[in-house]
Amino acid sequence: MRVRGLGRVAAARRRLLGRLLPGPTILLYHRIIELEHDSQLLAVSPRNFSEHVAVLQERYTVLPLGVLVERIATGTAPPNAVAVTFDDGYADNLHEARRLLVRHGLPATVFVAAGYVGAAREFPWDELERLLLLLPDRPASLSLDVHATRHEWNLSTNGAAPTTAAEHGPADPWNVECGQEPTGLHAAYRQIVALFSELDSRSRDELWGQLRGRLGDPGPPRPEYRALTVEELRELASDGLIEIGAHTMTHPMLSALDSAAQSNEIVRSKRFLEDQTGRSVDAFSYPYGTRASYTHETVRIVREAGFRSACSNFRGRMSRRTDPFQLPRFVVRNWTGDEFARCLATARL
Repeated sequence: MRVRGLGRVAAARRRLLGRLLPGPTILLYHRIIELEHDSQLLAVSPRNFSEHVAVLQERYTVLPLGVLVERIATGTAPPNAVAVTFDDGYADNLHEARRLLVRHGLPATVFVAAGYVGAAREFPWDELERLLLLLPDRPASLSLDVHATRHEWNLSTNGAAPTTAAEHGPADPWNVECGQEPTGLHAAYRQIVALFSELDSRSRDELWGQLRGRLGDPGPPRPEYRALTVEELRELASDGLIEIGAHTMTHPMLSALDSAAQSNEIVRSKRFLEDQTGRSVDAFSYPYGTRASYTHETVRIVREAGFRSACSNFRGRMSRRTDPFQLPRFVVRNWTGDEFARCLATARL
């Protein structure tokens, strides 16, 4: 009787915990860095991330992504289970994120866009931000030809000379989640980023040629915006605490590519990362990650390429019915520790 009573108490505690904690969760970060301008809302400051890590260590069970996926499939994942992931492969994932994760012994997965490793260029959204929003002396108008279609933008405001985001203040509040664009430059930025997402690598290169011909060459990548080098990639993966996942070669919207181009992006990224790190790359992350940015064909290619799981970028909690090749994630913004704890506890990420 005593043993059965203890069993009932334990079961009641598990049921209560399940009601208080919404279920296993995968968190999505991109960058750990302090930025003056962050049009894509990708950066979390080191101070805030340190507070996030403290919350996770105190209140949640942080598991490697692969372990979490396995335990979800078997129904053994604790309701407070969390996996931490990063997309893209910025250098600050090593120099800031890893430093704080190692200090607390928390695992994470970094999904790397392999074609940018060691590249002498920034990610498209960052370079476009610099070209259109931050550099002075922009032309009054801009036209680009994409697949025989001409796109045109008026970069001036009410006939005045074009302005830059920096002229709106030292910390421009505009970002892609704002409903309106304060200038033609901001509208052009949002629309050209969308254009880039739907192009293959060759068409992107052609578009870059047009942009630099009209706006000028911005020069080498800014140190705070660069991707990992090969040496940094290897260091990031060196002790096994940080798992490396694949995020394609060039970060295209896979649904805009044919099957052969998708396979090239997916398979080559896995091979490159495995060759460079000497470790198996078992997890994949769909660029952009919305339901519209990949297809059933994409999922098939990822599965047949030998990955064990794939992460998306739409909200959702996980259960045994969750497709391991369409794992939902919650995007984390630059919140304080208290804001992060509140959002995570109430599933409002």
